Amino acid sequence: MPFQSMKYAKGENDMKYVFNFVLILLLVFVLLIAPKIGGLIADLFNVQSIDPDGAFMWISIHHIAQALIIMILMFFFVRFTNVQFHLGLGNRTVGLNYLKKFMMIFSIYTAIAFIMTILSGSFSPFAYPLTGRNIAGYLGFQLLLSGPSEELIFRAFSISLFAFLITEKRLNKHISYAVLFSSIIFGIAHISFSFNPFSISYSIFQVGYAIVLGYFYGDCYEKSKSVVYPMIMHSFTNVLMIGLTVILSFFL
Repeated sequence: MPFQSMKYAKGENDMKYVFNFVLILLLVFVLLIAPKIGGLIADLFNVQSIDPDGAFMWISIHHIAQALIIMILMFFFVRFTNVQFHLGLGNRTVGLNYLKKFMMIFSIYTAIAFIMTILSGSFSPFAYPLTGRNIAGYLGFQLLLSGPSEELIFRAFSISLFAFLITEKRLNKHISYAVLFSSIIFGIAHISFSFNPFSISYSIFQVGYAIVLGYFYGDCYEKSKSVVYPMIMHSFTNVLMIGLTVILSFFL
């Protein structure tokens, strides 16, 4: 290949890398800013009379708002591109089998984790007063809103756009770059930060836990071609953990 052609090809590759890097930054910005905007919208509502302890209404409005923001963006991409967000049932056999295996494994993990937590004396009780309203409201949020909202953002939107705009290549036969990207961003989304004043707070365990679960949610999404099964998986993990915490809070 002539030197001039090699130089031109190298320049094209460099521009491609820069362009992909900019796209990644834009996608990260959208994924992290949507929850922030959802929080600002939730702040506009006075829900004290419905939820005096702040257990479930603010976070419910927040998750509805962030999901609506992402759905509007999804509509735009579906309207003007051929990107697929896989909102239907996809491959039911693959999805249901993945769901069954995950629920069984996660249930075993949860039982072991709670036993170890109790024996070590580090059990943390339910974060709100144990009233029927708080328990029903918070569990209702975890069942109906947490999984659906976050999976729309961090699986359907994140994985589909990363694969469509940047690359469908895989790190290896088990992990695609799109799933790896979405699981890392999902972990970062569990870091709390503010700008005025500037502060960052996080739990290493929670961030790592979110990344690991995010991988399985994303893997299921890719294999089943449906966001429905990751939504169910996500809601199941939250309801199981919170439900056991509530029950044990009455006795410990």
